[in-house]
Amino acid sequence: MSSENKRSALRPNKVAFMQGSSRPLWAAFVLLLVCCTLFLTLNIQGDWDFVLQLRLTKLAALLLVAYAVGVSTQLFQTLTNNPILTPSILGFDSLYVFLQTLLLFALGGVGYTSLPLTGKFGFELVMMMGGSLLLFYTLIQQGGRDLSRMILIGVIFGILFRSLSSLLTRMIDPEEFTAAQANMFANFNTVHSELLGVGALIMLASAVAVWRERHRLDVHLLGRDQTINLGINYTRNTLWLLLWIAALVATATAVVGPVSFFGLLAAALANHFAPSVRHSVRLPMTVCVGGILLVGGQTVFEHLLGMKAVLSVVVEFAGGLVFLYLVLKRKR
Repeated sequence: MSSENKRSALRPNKVAFMQGSSRPLWAAFVLLLVCCTLFLTLNIQGDWDFVLQLRLTKLAALLLVAYAVGVSTQLFQTLTNNPILTPSILGFDSLYVFLQTLLLFALGGVGYTSLPLTGKFGFELVMMMGGSLLLFYTLIQQGGRDLSRMILIGVIFGILFRSLSSLLTRMIDPEEFTAAQANMFANFNTVHSELLGVGALIMLASAVAVWRERHRLDVHLLGRDQTINLGINYTRNTLWLLLWIAALVATATAVVGPVSFFGLLAAALANHFAPSVRHSVRLPMTVCVGGILLVGGQTVFEHLLGMKAVLSVVVEFAGGLVFLYLVLKRKR
């Protein structure tokens, strides 16, 4: 076969990969609906209205977390052009734990538990977005050509926040520390339903904003120089997207607690099964995969295994294995 024939044979495959078939996405969506149906209806005994209300609340929280963590991870990987990085590497999770410890240290156990959840969530959201804005704006103004310096400083700040949290923990009464300890670890069984309304508003606003940026996100895959050459204000667009990443991470963390590797797991599976590199396909695929993992996993652990295992531990463990696999794969 001549070189011209080879190029003509490969061209349809490349076009098909860029455009992609919608079948995998629809299959993931149907599987997500099946998981949601099983979660709502499996093993219901007694009053259907009461049980469905409880399960609908938990289902909404699981879908909210799947969207927030999955989309924020996918956006962060696009901006960094690195499939093994997550927003937690910038220290968002460590900052959240530090804020919880700081509030407990300043207000005491009684004052901490008496704080309204919406007020505490607003404080955490402002602090996380404010800190990220200060970090991003300062580094970009100093002429950073990529996100490498930002990631390095994020890792350092993460270590700093963890060290400060450890110091404050040793200064807090152990009995009072138990009031905040449950909020420092991911827990999909107990969700803060009071935050679902605020979280839903943030989710809808971010969905509109991110969907409008989907074509620019495709351009970001080409790299910084190509993005600028194609007429996109790289600094402003990156800062805008990073602020939404911070808002989504803060929302998910406030609802179920900090998670590290779930976003990596959902994004890696979505990138593997997505038929296209376009974000109009990858972002919905990431949400569907994340929802299948959380809703399907919670259905298995809660209704089939009788809560003999913890979903957050299994998800984080699987995400850690995927992280190691991606790291070793890049070294080959």
